[in-house]
Amino acid sequence: MNKKVLFLMGLVVIGLIVLSSFAYVVKETEQVVITQFGKPVGKPIKDAGLHFKIPFVQKANFFEKRWLEWDGDANQVTTKDKKYIWIDTYARWRIKDPLKFFETVGNEMGAQSRLDDILDGETRIAIAKYNLIEVVRTTNRPMEMAATYSGELSDNSEFVVKVGREKITRQILEKVSKITPSYGIEVVDVRIKRVNYVESVRKKVYQRMISERKRIAEQYRSEGMGKKAEIIGKTKKELERIRSEAYKKAQEIKGKADAEATKIYAQAYSKDPEFYKFLKTLETLKKTAKKDDVLILSTDSEVYKFMKSVK
Repeated sequence: MNKKVLFLMGLVVIGLIVLSSFAYVVKETEQVVITQFGKPVGKPIKDAGLHFKIPFVQKANFFEKRWLEWDGDANQVTTKDKKYIWIDTYARWRIKDPLKFFETVGNEMGAQSRLDDILDGETRIAIAKYNLIEVVRTTNRPMEMAATYSGELSDNSEFVVKVGREKITRQILEKVSKITPSYGIEVVDVRIKRVNYVESVRKKVYQRMISERKRIAEQYRSEGMGKKAEIIGKTKKELERIRSEAYKKAQEIKGKADAEATKIYAQAYSKDPEFYKFLKTLETLKKTAKKDDVLILSTDSEVYKFMKSVK
């Protein structure tokens, strides 16, 4: 009984193996090239569903039908104006002709390697034809940060963008699109992801930027000091004017007060000259004599006479 069960199980396993080598399923995102003893036979299969092949003799080679990503390594390139820069690009591609793809590059790894050569080479050739400003910018739209405080423009401002970054990438795409179909590949887009100076040039650029910022900062300080001096000058002038007017007003008040006091003194003196003379004498003694002073007066002095006359 056990032998029969084992025998039946063996038959089922063998049947499944034969069936799996006889039939295969193609997904919506896949396409297949059938090979017989390593060589492709028939047309590529792009329709999804269940398909059949000769077991153990033919093999189904599956390839992606969707758009794939190519992200190259950054390469050092020299521009037309002798600027040494790093260019980092990326692209989107797909397997358009799976049969030709299989015959030329074999698989996606081989395709990525071939795209490295094609895209890097065409990018290097295209960048070398243009100045750096063309690679960096797309249009001549004014840049707010391009002008310094003094109104001077940066080094690249004297160049006018005639082609621009966008058209350069389109030129690269056009060149690549003429090469890749021979490998069964279609490239739909090429873009520059990053542009940067090489390390040696980058340090010089940073130093130049630092010195420029310092110069602008110094100009701000200089103008600020000038404005400060102007404000201080105006403040001092206004303060002198206020002081002058205040002094004038004080002198006017003081003059009026002195005139009023003189008038009062004159009125008082006219009413009793002797009493007025006596008060003035006392005021003089108060100002000249201290608390512990001893006064020696002669009998004919005015003070003695006043003091003697007081009863």
